[in-house]
Amino acid sequence: MTKKVYIILLNYNGWKDTIECLESVLKNDYENYQIIVVDNDSPNNSMEYIINWAEGKQEVVYDESSQLKHLSQPFEKKPLDYVIYTQEEAINGGNKEKESKLNNPIIFIQAGENGGFAAGNNIGIKYSLTKDDFEYVWLLNNDTVIEKNSLSSLEEYATENDLGISGSALMYYHEPKEVQAYGGYINKFFGTGSNILVKNEIENKLDYVVGASFLINKKVINKIGLMPEEYFLYYEETDYCFNARNNGFKLGIAMDSVVYHKEGGSSGGLTDINNKNEFIDVLSLKNRIIFHKKYLGGGVGLWSGMIIAFGNRVKRGQVDRIWKCLN
Repeated sequence: MTKKVYIILLNYNGWKDTIECLESVLKNDYENYQIIVVDNDSPNNSMEYIINWAEGKQEVVYDESSQLKHLSQPFEKKPLDYVIYTQEEAINGGNKEKESKLNNPIIFIQAGENGGFAAGNNIGIKYSLTKDDFEYVWLLNNDTVIEKNSLSSLEEYATENDLGISGSALMYYHEPKEVQAYGGYINKFFGTGSNILVKNEIENKLDYVVGASFLINKKVINKIGLMPEEYFLYYEETDYCFNARNNGFKLGIAMDSVVYHKEGGSSGGLTDINNKNEFIDVLSLKNRIIFHKKYLGGGVGLWSGMIIAFGNRVKRGQVDRIWKCLN
């Protein structure tokens, strides 16, 4: 039998994306998986919409320009088996008797608070650990859709190469033939600037797996623990990858595992840096500093890059963001 994988989707105000993603995940060809959806206390009643979808009362809502509708169609027969828990109920193992009477139910968890990307995913991981029946957890952004073989190719690659953390080839949802990322690397001597890798650089330069498709071997969780929660959003997957490598685990990208990412849908941030949401922009700058000090020592390497980053904000008339970053 294939090794069990828990697929964790984190939702915040993104029920439309989450439902489309779930329809594509339910069509994947991997034999042994269970879906967990954690809602980070969305103020737009996201969980109600998602549950209505599971009961057959809510249709998939597509972006009009979508070229990937075929990945979520034909729609799964409804109603679908599901169980809904509070955060406390989930991290205490849920209701085993109720789950046993259902056919591989989707696990819905209402976090009750928005603790950020890592904290939300950690709720799903904690639930998985109470079951202790898996080999991997797959953190999959809710603003993605997957190919039928995305998970099977990812798990096979991770197992064959004994990887601690593995990622997929990420393509743009709105431009499906255009590469978004094959992972990334950190410019350690110039302010920790993140750089997207092209195919032939992965073996030598891969520093981190992009969090949109992030397969974690249980051995990693057992050794280094859960995702770091001090970042709220951005750099947590980079931190986790550095921590894993420092503890002897390998990273890799399964090129045959393709995931289409809308980018920014899960955070609400804009992808155009000139118009980036202020909260997202300030947070990314702060986290850049936290990460560099934690793993690369801070110093000249950090501030040489930050001076350039701050200079760009000055040019755009965003001086207030610099002060918010430093305070």
